[in-house]
Amino acid sequence: MKRAIVIVLDSVGIGHAPDAEAFGDLGADTLCNTVKATGVELPNMTRLGLGNINGVDCIDPQDEPAAAYGRMIEVSQGKDTTIGHWELAGLQIDHPLPTYPDGFPAEVMDAFHQAIGRESLVNKPYSGTEIIAEYGEEHMRTGKPIVYTSNDSVFQIAAHEDVIPIEQLYDMCQKARDILTGEHAVARVIARPFIGQPGKFQRTANRRDYSLSPFEDTVLDQLKASGYEVISVGKIEDIYNGQGITSGHHIDSNLDGIKQTIELMKTSFQGLLFVNLVDFDAVYGHRRNPQGYADALRQFDDYLPEIIDSMEMEDLLIITADHGNDPTFHGTDHTRETVPILIYGKQHPSKNLGDIKGFYALAATLADYFVVKGTGRGESLL
Repeated sequence: MKRAIVIVLDSVGIGHAPDAEAFGDLGADTLCNTVKATGVELPNMTRLGLGNINGVDCIDPQDEPAAAYGRMIEVSQGKDTTIGHWELAGLQIDHPLPTYPDGFPAEVMDAFHQAIGRESLVNKPYSGTEIIAEYGEEHMRTGKPIVYTSNDSVFQIAAHEDVIPIEQLYDMCQKARDILTGEHAVARVIARPFIGQPGKFQRTANRRDYSLSPFEDTVLDQLKASGYEVISVGKIEDIYNGQGITSGHHIDSNLDGIKQTIELMKTSFQGLLFVNLVDFDAVYGHRRNPQGYADALRQFDDYLPEIIDSMEMEDLLIITADHGNDPTFHGTDHTRETVPILIYGKQHPSKNLGDIKGFYALAATLADYFVVKGTGRGESLL
């Protein structure tokens, strides 16, 4: 029974990419800058070979690492979740998705206001936590949703759950998604609900992403068409807009995602278990919190032996990332970085995979393992 467990440590980059200067990210190194700032130790990922990867100079290399290990270099034009995950699944995006450093144009906002039957607030790039602190009270008084963006290709709607109920917020997001097509086809429309009172607002776990559908079949579609299960944990289902997914499991934290992953591994299935642990990015990276980031890394590392113990003899465990988000770096944006790949299996030998062109090597590896066609991009790492 063939099973692959792919765990994306969202934003755990391992050093600026060769083209990082074009993105303003020269010097970014999410993993090592976090390790150096906090002294966190990651003994279980170290044993797999994390410190043996090219460029990872903050973790001791092992004489006999347990996994195959390498560094993947993104080729698509972007540094966000959607582009990173689409490339991991076998696609290449040559043109950046639209961003709005000055806010969304009138043609978009007028259509949105007409669709939801009310005006909105802000319409600027903003930190998600700062915007609710500054505009949450006005939102509660007026009932107007807070619309904002970031350096990523996103249209975000924040609303207090007692002012705009969750299902109504989701409906607003779907209407925005229907509007944002063509030249304004942003990667994601994101519902950002929050609770609390002025001065004590906090975002909830009821976030939902409304993504573009991938522009062609990914390896997930091919696995599903071949009769394999493609089980998602975390925001994977949202990132691919459900395309190629056979069942989805949403989570409210990294720990919840880790525990759901372990429980799913104990069930009988044949195919791919595809996991995204987003707290690294959303809770600690964007908020530039090195200690929180380090604690999240250590939490995953602490559970790694239990994940490995839950593996069957033929299982393949792959740990990787989708971009960087260095919590010690300037600004609050993602960082253009290379990402690690660790491939562990009880029947698979350790190997130095070196530098690997394209995140789509992951898709080629899955296609090879499950004997499906693949997307024609990348080379298998098996």
